[in-house]
Amino acid sequence: MSTRDTHRPARVLGGGALREVAETIASDWAEAGIRGSFLARCLDTGDQLGFDADEPVPLASVAKVPLALVVLDRIATGRLDAARPVRVDPDTGSVGPTGLSAFRHPATVAVGDLLLLMLSVSDNAAADALFDLVPPDEVDARLRAWDCGDIRIRHRVQRMYECAAGVSGNDFTLALELAVRDERSGRHTIETLDPAHANAGTAAALVDLLGRVWRDTIAHPEATAELRRLLGLQLFTQRIAGDLRTDTIRVSGKTGTFLHLRHDIGVVEAESGHRVAMAALTRSRRRARQAPDVDLAIATAARRAFETLRG
Repeated sequence: MSTRDTHRPARVLGGGALREVAETIASDWAEAGIRGSFLARCLDTGDQLGFDADEPVPLASVAKVPLALVVLDRIATGRLDAARPVRVDPDTGSVGPTGLSAFRHPATVAVGDLLLLMLSVSDNAAADALFDLVPPDEVDARLRAWDCGDIRIRHRVQRMYECAAGVSGNDFTLALELAVRDERSGRHTIETLDPAHANAGTAAALVDLLGRVWRDTIAHPEATAELRRLLGLQLFTQRIAGDLRTDTIRVSGKTGTFLHLRHDIGVVEAESGHRVAMAALTRSRRRARQAPDVDLAIATAARRAFETLRG
């Protein structure tokens, strides 16, 4: 990769050793052809490190976390029943490789189990069934009421696929090429990759949200407690948790993957009591449907950040 293709962060957070770690992570990402933003914050001391944490980025499936919080708050305050049955029909459902999205026949699932499917296996059909109950504009309004204005929820999950298919003639290889090309040019052929139109957020806003969830300072405490439980059940652990798999560390979080986007947010908790919230939001500058090197770069960043912040 030529020097002109690499990305250097506009703003690095942290002083002294924290800044050095942030700069190392940013350099590693640039060498790997990754543009992105990263933030890690100790929830107990407030110490943090990262770069470009205020840059808005399309969230892909990370948007399912604020959706879940709003739905869980409605359940906790008695405005929605977790046992309410919802029928999901493949003929009108959302595409995706997991959960109800992969079903060939109609199924009826309770609201509480839709939340489980959405967060544990990133089920798109489950997410859009919840959006049918609590539309995007209502989720967005609730986030603003909670002072989370840097996280915007504008559309259902299926909208991402519709926009990509619309400009590529249903050729997702071409859609990936367009996403990578547009990353270089700065313009957006695919509407839902434009932060001004997408479900979007910043690393700083997402870390703030996680911190408030872990401290029970947003929504109803029953809602935040259940969200923490569900985030601990995520099955995709190759990113933030990838280099932190030990019996003394717990990682709770949510990935987001779409075309060239590969994200992960979560909270790393150690038996020692240390708690670090993280958000890694990346866009690859090369065409690749599978990118284990990007996953590894996020995993390495998370381990370095956690080890540094816990002292």
